[in-house]
Amino acid sequence: MCGRFALTATPDQTAAFLGLGEIEDFPARYNIAPTQPVLAVLSAGPREPGSNRPGRAAMLVRWGLIPAWVKDTRDFPLLFNARSEEAAGKASFKAAMRHRRALVPASGFYEWKKQPNGRKGEPYWVRPRHGGLVAFAALVETYAEPGGSEMDTGAILTTNANADLAGIHERMPVVIAPQDFSRWLDCRTQEPRDVADLLRPVEPGFFEAIPVSDRVNKVANTGSDIQERAAAPAATVEPEKTRRRTAGAGQMTLF
Repeated sequence: MCGRFALTATPDQTAAFLGLGEIEDFPARYNIAPTQPVLAVLSAGPREPGSNRPGRAAMLVRWGLIPAWVKDTRDFPLLFNARSEEAAGKASFKAAMRHRRALVPASGFYEWKKQPNGRKGEPYWVRPRHGGLVAFAALVETYAEPGGSEMDTGAILTTNANADLAGIHERMPVVIAPQDFSRWLDCRTQEPRDVADLLRPVEPGFFEAIPVSDRVNKVANTGSDIQERAAAPAATVEPEKTRRRTAGAGQMTLF
């Protein structure tokens, strides 16, 4: 699964990686959790001949997808991940899989290795071995409250873990390679079955997993120190449960 991640690149680096014209300034974020706003990129739609308008658009979405058909968010689970093998046929995700595929930029993600005898999970910081950014496959859905306000929400797609990470967790986020950005985002000509081949684990050696301290378990710990290598296995508390926020919780910001 993917329950925490980080985005520590500069806005300029992020925009260049995703092929965006420009994006609003934002600080480095070391411990992004469900229900928080995350940066997502979608296709900007068809352009007029000769237009220099960027073909992709950035937006903020609440991490935790709410399908349009939900009547009461209080009775609906927090869908921050979606299994890529099932998304095209699942009622919660099939509309977004067909019409609103997205990319979520990240510098890496966190995962917790289960320990024997009921001991708490050991946290790892999983990052590209050679540095830089990755783009997670994501889905976006706009939820309209009964009162009329709207909120953009999203989920990150997961797949089976590759050989490097299977010993930590059986799932990992789907990573879309830069050469496949356009095909993944093209919801006009590319149906879910046409992009199913992109929903696979990255090749072995792409990521490296670094054991870190249990400070990452608390959402309130947002400094760069949570990514420092732990001197010894340090899992003493479970990842903090993120409090659900109902739709319409206020204006989102990356600050």
